[in-house]
Amino acid sequence: MVIVDDVENELEEKIAMNFKKIMMVIVSSMALFTTMNLGSLVNVDTPATEVASAKTKVYKCKLSKANRKAKAWIAYRESRGSYTVRNGIYIGRYQLTRSYLKGDYSKYNQEVTADRYVKNRYGSWVNAKRHWQYYGWY
Repeated sequence: MVIVDDVENELEEKIAMNFKKIMMVIVSSMALFTTMNLGSLVNVDTPATEVASAKTKVYKCKLSKANRKAKAWIAYRESRGSYTVRNGIYIGRYQLTRSYLKGDYSKYNQEVTADRYVKNRYGSWVNAKRHWQYYGWY
């Protein structure tokens, strides 16, 4: 009877150790192969457009066709259209400074800030383009 009890206890200990090892492997694998960005989890029932609009502001361009074309022309010359490019102190699609952007480098803020800058300095994107063509900057 004593031998059977010892064998049972030894077997239970081995099972418990194997279980612990398996759990450690599972937890380690999860840590290695998953990203724990909980902010990016999306409810499957919620349409993606609702999630995007709830998180970000969408820029609605109210410019004339000529001003839209001039704005796109400048954006291409300044940054090849990239919102993330940096060149010294200049940031984003329209190469504005941190002080103009006030630390908010979102696409929405870059668009709104560039529109405000151009309106106050040149009156229109068409005028800003003319200035850029003459001086190589706006």
